[in-house]
Amino acid sequence: MYHIIINPASRSGRGLRIWNKQIKPALEARQVSFRPYFSEKPGDTVRIAGEICAGTTDSLTLIILGGDGTVNEALQGLTDISRVTLGYIPTGSSNDLARDLKIPRDPSQALDLILHSGKPHLMDLGILTYPDGETRRFSVSCGIGFDAAVCQEALHSGIKNTMNRLGLGKLTYLGIALKQLFAARAVSGKLILENSAPVDIGNMLFTACMLHRFEGGGFMFAPDADSHDGFLNLCAVGDLSKLLILFALPTAFRGKHYRFRGITPYKARELTIETSLPLWVHTDGEVTRRSSRISVSCEKDAIRMIY
Repeated sequence: MYHIIINPASRSGRGLRIWNKQIKPALEARQVSFRPYFSEKPGDTVRIAGEICAGTTDSLTLIILGGDGTVNEALQGLTDISRVTLGYIPTGSSNDLARDLKIPRDPSQALDLILHSGKPHLMDLGILTYPDGETRRFSVSCGIGFDAAVCQEALHSGIKNTMNRLGLGKLTYLGIALKQLFAARAVSGKLILENSAPVDIGNMLFTACMLHRFEGGGFMFAPDADSHDGFLNLCAVGDLSKLLILFALPTAFRGKHYRFRGITPYKARELTIETSLPLWVHTDGEVTRRSSRISVSCEKDAIRMIY
């Protein structure tokens, strides 16, 4: 049996219609056994995923109909990830996980991939830890600073829904990014990568820790990322004028941003980031708090996903 968590609000409120008009009829026509669950507010997916795991000691397949944030919430709730195989029907605005895994954006095609043509693959899992011991999992990326501030505003922006309806969701993040760029304060940062000497980053704009290549609706911040190698690929941005960042940011859609001095790639299995002021932190675009210190690690092949 397939357990299916549906985010009705995804794709600007069309998630429920996609479920009712496309996915549910297709499952019924194929006589597939399934049980649907509907999230109504933030935190519901965490709770539902936990209840699904608690309801059985057997292996199970969980399908997520929503965006990267819905997948992220499900990851927080799974009590034993090793027993879970994930399927993904991407109906979010950024869909960076689906973009990197080449999961079809069309819901019906994504369902067909899960039921017939796809295979379970092992993927790395990211773990972010705050100084007070709170942890959050992520499947795509986490970040501190500018990229998280963009996510935080996008989560509460009415513009995002409007742009999604027009089919221009990617431009939401670009527009908010330009606004946040000019509002960003000068903050110093420090990277501590495994057993290496600390790296000081003056006027740090952000550091993204990537398991996959894309973040923020198609920015290829980590063109060399491999979600199976047990490493995090970092994109650290600092000591770069805002004017130069304006030129650099669009090149990140093609992964060409490392030609600019002040944008530096790093690679590590685990690391710590410290900043002189608390900054917004995100996991897969989900923002819950600010912090001036985070520790990030990679668990190799911890997620089983169909694609």
